[in-house]
Amino acid sequence: MHRKPVVLTGLELGSCTTKWTADYLSQAEGSKEVKIHVSAVPQMDFLSKNFVYRTLPFDVFVRRAAEVKHKEYFLTEDEKYYLRSVGEDVRKDIADIRKQFPILAEDVHIPEYFEKDQFFSSVFRISSAGLQLWTHYDVMDNFLIQVTGKKRVVLYSPRDAPYLYLSGTKSEVLDVDNPDLEKYPLFMKAKRYQCVLEAGDVLFIPALWFHNVLSEEFGVALNVFWKHLPAESYDKTDTYGNKDPMAASRAIQILDRALKTLEELPEEYRDFYARRMVLRIQEKAYRNDYG
Repeated sequence: MHRKPVVLTGLELGSCTTKWTADYLSQAEGSKEVKIHVSAVPQMDFLSKNFVYRTLPFDVFVRRAAEVKHKEYFLTEDEKYYLRSVGEDVRKDIADIRKQFPILAEDVHIPEYFEKDQFFSSVFRISSAGLQLWTHYDVMDNFLIQVTGKKRVVLYSPRDAPYLYLSGTKSEVLDVDNPDLEKYPLFMKAKRYQCVLEAGDVLFIPALWFHNVLSEEFGVALNVFWKHLPAESYDKTDTYGNKDPMAASRAIQILDRALKTLEELPEEYRDFYARRMVLRIQEKAYRNDYG
């Protein structure tokens, strides 16, 4: 079965699509403190950490995120803001809008495309206009529900992983529109898929599909993740939905040990047996019918 991204329109999402103005959000959840990302540049890079974490009262944060120029700021007067809700204890608790933003949760109807016991997390997101997040993949299926504002989403198939210069779950290629092809020559081989989400649209992002998100306007979104695989497949310490499945982690550890063992051989032999290992992996594990 081919699992591909799709934009769903016209779904019943509740009153959030009409109610969630900046004024309403500020009033509904008030001055509770939230931890946010603040960036002096539009393209946020998780690998180089070109942003800072700060804490603000929620209503102050919403007002600032909706502005283009700021009278009060941390870094620069045109800095960008981003909220990605987290659990009470980020090491143990998942993000769940019903717990972190219970008043707003009452306004949302989450599309029922999965069983209740498959639910993993519901991540509340608010972005300044112009903010762009790094390209990454998640290990669970998810809906990106664009409640207000407009987002451009660029996606790449899991099959194009060899061209994305990965560091963990994230791509080193920050600027997907004007990539540095001297530094990342293989990136041009990656096939780009793109969609623009208007308010009320829902994007289904299958697990392992890479995505890069640009907020074209100030906007509010809800990301809902669920367990596509049996529950025991996932790392129980994962609160973000981005740790590789247990079997994949074990396989990578075994491969690392195998590569270490190859170092006992002279270079000529190491090269020969490494190539045989690659062929064996391709024969045994690659899909032939990948779309």
